[in-house]
Amino acid sequence: MARYLALRLAILAGTLFAASVVIFLALEVIPGDAAAFMLGLNAQPDTVAALRAELGLDQPALWRYLGWIGGALQGDFGLSYTYKVPVAELIGDRLWVSLPLTLYALALSTAIALPVGILAAARRGGPADITVMGATQLGIAVPNFWFAMMLVALFAISLRWFSAGGFPGWADPLAALKALTLPAVALALPQASILARVMRSALIECLGEDYIRTARAKGLTRGQALRRHALRNALIPVLTILGMQFSFLIAGAIIIENVFFLPGLGRLVFQGITQRDLMVVKNVALLLVFAVTLVTFLVDLAYAAADPRLRTRR
Repeated sequence: MARYLALRLAILAGTLFAASVVIFLALEVIPGDAAAFMLGLNAQPDTVAALRAELGLDQPALWRYLGWIGGALQGDFGLSYTYKVPVAELIGDRLWVSLPLTLYALALSTAIALPVGILAAARRGGPADITVMGATQLGIAVPNFWFAMMLVALFAISLRWFSAGGFPGWADPLAALKALTLPAVALALPQASILARVMRSALIECLGEDYIRTARAKGLTRGQALRRHALRNALIPVLTILGMQFSFLIAGAIIIENVFFLPGLGRLVFQGITQRDLMVVKNVALLLVFAVTLVTFLVDLAYAAADPRLRTRR
């Protein structure tokens, strides 16, 4: 297990290094000058040059990359070009919106998908299965931002049960959760549709295995065999999708946060791009990559816990 863990940690570190290089190079080739953008069209060349020197933009690309990564490893993400405050402070403030929103959406997606997928597999070919397959197909086809607008139209404008946007902060946790509910539902529904289909397919495949026929021959009903034997073996592909969904939810939150005017990381990235605040953009992008790779790492560990045979295959 120690060798397996060391290998996964090495892959995690390599992925983060490669991602940091790609992020830095991608932002380097974006046309435009951050200093000129900040000073406006009528800025004098010597003023632009002075600001470039102040921001460190006149240094060679390699030194800027090493300075950025060296600072990031120490928790120093530099100063925002636009807000003139530490980027770590901006990220910390927005993280308290984006992380609860992502976890809320992931919990809703799992809570909806697993029972629905199990029901469809247990009633394969019946009305319940047909209904689930139709509903999940619709959930996959419709974009989450369209769900978001429909939820706002119904629950915020027509019924007035929720606000159409904004975030009151965590001083009142119930009000904060209420403000995150519609965005979380909009994020969760498409992912729940995918997860329910994966759960159904994995269970149906497991129900055709020899050990299930043996369990049925010993007197277990189909439902008992599904719960006691098939469900655990079907969890490995489900864990794969759950890990991937965390990535999709983070990416989808960029759009949803702008629909609901939530002050999260997604909105911060959008503002950083429009204002060419590259210090904010590249640090938030690196943080999101780290979160995704960390979740993938944890999913790999969950694989090994669910099926110890995987530890010896890598």
